[in-house]
Amino acid sequence: QVQLVESGGGLVQAGGSLRLSCTVSGSDFNTYVMGWYRQAPGKQRELVATITSSTSTNYANSVKGRFTISRDNGKNTVYLQMNSLKPEDTAVYYCKASALVLYTDYWGQGTQVTVSS
Repeated sequence: QVQLVESGGGLVQAGGSLRLSCTVSGSDFNTYVMGWYRQAPGKQRELVATITSSTSTNYANSVKGRFTISRDNGKNTVYLQMNSLKPEDTAVYYCKASALVLYTDYWGQGTQVTVSS
């Protein structure tokens, strides 16, 4: 079973930065499309950013220019660098690994990010 472990969440003031990490078990990490999603209280889970195995990236409009997704295949880890954080970025952030060949998604347990005004 593929396991995803997120870290790096916390409390930060508006304008600050955080870096989230997600480490994936197994030997197929380099084939996965990796993504970060977030869910704020009372809202649906939404896409934040994705990165393909060829490092093509995609971002939600709300985070473009502020967040950067990256991956290190040697460490089986995907990162989300979050700069210029806003209170509306407050949410639980989830990591997802998509194994396209298997039509299967794997999710992490989530990490809380709280941005104070």
